Amino acid sequence: MTPLVIIETTSLLIRPFALGVRLTANLTAGHLLIQLISTATIALFPTIPAVSLLTLLILLLLTILEVAVAIIQAYVFVLLLSLYLQENI
Repeated sequence: MTPLVIIETTSLLIRPFALGVRLTANLTAGHLLIQLISTATIALFPTIPAVSLLTLLILLLLTILEVAVAIIQAYVFVLLLSLYLQENI
């Protein structure tokens, strides 16, 4: 076996795992941001209700954005996975 065959085989095996790691990292980052803002909303409510309502509005908008990002990520995941499988089959 030549080194090029080993490198190509390794590359083909790693692609789906790298795709899964990227998808997981993107979704985790969004969830962490939502958690931080929701904690800030709860913490600010007793002391500064006006700012708490503003952070609640930001939280709602961020949740809508997170749903849109999840849909796009799922589409890209399926598209790239099907392309990777077409190359190998």
